[in-house]
Amino acid sequence: MFEVPETRYAKSGDVNIAYQVVGDGPFDLIHVPMFVSNLELQWEDPAEHTYYERLASFCRLIMFDKRGTGLSDRVAVATLEERMDDLRAVMDAAGSQRAAVFGSSEGGALSILFTATYPERVSALVLYGAYPRMAWAPDYPDGIPEEIQALTVQNFEENWGRGQEGGIPVWALAPDRVDDPAWRKAHGRWERLSASPGAAVAAYQMIFQIDVRHLLSAIRVPTLVVYRTADLAHAAGSRYLGAHIPGAKVVELPGNTYWPYLGDQGAIVDEIEEFLTGVRPVHAPDRALATVLFTDIVSSTERAAALGDDAWTRTLDRHDALVAHEVERHRGREINTTGDGILATFDGPARAVRCAQAICEEVQSLGIEVRAGLHTGEIELRGADIGGIAVHIGQRVSALAGPGEVLVSSTVKDLVAGSGITFTDRGSHVLKGVPDEWRVFAVEN
Repeated sequence: MFEVPETRYAKSGDVNIAYQVVGDGPFDLIHVPMFVSNLELQWEDPAEHTYYERLASFCRLIMFDKRGTGLSDRVAVATLEERMDDLRAVMDAAGSQRAAVFGSSEGGALSILFTATYPERVSALVLYGAYPRMAWAPDYPDGIPEEIQALTVQNFEENWGRGQEGGIPVWALAPDRVDDPAWRKAHGRWERLSASPGAAVAAYQMIFQIDVRHLLSAIRVPTLVVYRTADLAHAAGSRYLGAHIPGAKVVELPGNTYWPYLGDQGAIVDEIEEFLTGVRPVHAPDRALATVLFTDIVSSTERAAALGDDAWTRTLDRHDALVAHEVERHRGREINTTGDGILATFDGPARAVRCAQAICEEVQSLGIEVRAGLHTGEIELRGADIGGIAVHIGQRVSALAGPGEVLVSSTVKDLVAGSGITFTDRGSHVLKGVPDEWRVFAVEN
């Protein structure tokens, strides 16, 4: 039996992320937990201990507590993008260049975003009891209605960590344990040591805004989707993932309990082990998820005529230097200049939005104004250049912007949920050369 592994800390920006490494198998598997967890507490329960020990028997298992939970820094609610940065920071701290990613429940959305954004660092994707979206929508009828979400928040505020009542509904996620007082008492302790009531509410509310359905077609690594058929809270979401991730292998197992270490845990781990130990090499990716930013100077021809060639050239040089600085400061990559603007990509949409805002503000000192447009989607990697429909959408969105304005597609808006960035709805638009109508939003200053 494995001893409890040492808890270490990875630095993600200014935040300390707790992580553990156990096992010495031939490949790395990074475990992305549900919305709250506690690394050290999970080894105290014999069933959980056995579960993680089994996983670590065929790989080098890397586990972490998300920021705001467990042993990681208790900070304000984190965005999906920040948690993606945390996952990458843990991999770097653990010396893992490439790993299979295993996401459970809400951790599935984070795993999907990371896999689509960094395909070169992911060898395979495993999703257990996961879902692309939690909230109900007309085109996602299996989601949770807002009124149920409100009742859940109220329950978290009133009963989090109380054991018998419980914040996370035991009757829904572990029906077989409803009449087990000892387990429910332990469950309450797990809640208290994994998050405060306020942190649990904030995390749940952020999760309720997540929607990664539009990312599923961008998954380019071998994917396994596992779920228990009578797990009513997760089965429908898992089926959706299995149907929309290209080439995904879907495994349905009997049972009505969500927690994988309860019930027949061996059946779940057997499927994961078989899938991962049989994975074939993945070729270097030629596509990746990115946020595309276009900017251009408003009325550049008129400004050039008014200033004259020499003065305009100096203005352009200062503009280019300023824009390049902001792109670098926000961890973007400048792809090329477009004469009076730039094309850049970012691995995080919130950073891209803030970069666009900074550019619009800073160039005013040069006596010019720029417009900016952003879209997140799958891009084609062409050496130092990029292509694909996502690039065209970003360019078309930019063309709709007014002087000093930052416009984004609905995809960007959905992915920055919880970031504090606010938007004004600018309605639906037909983008030239792009199928369907696209909803566009203006970033508020």
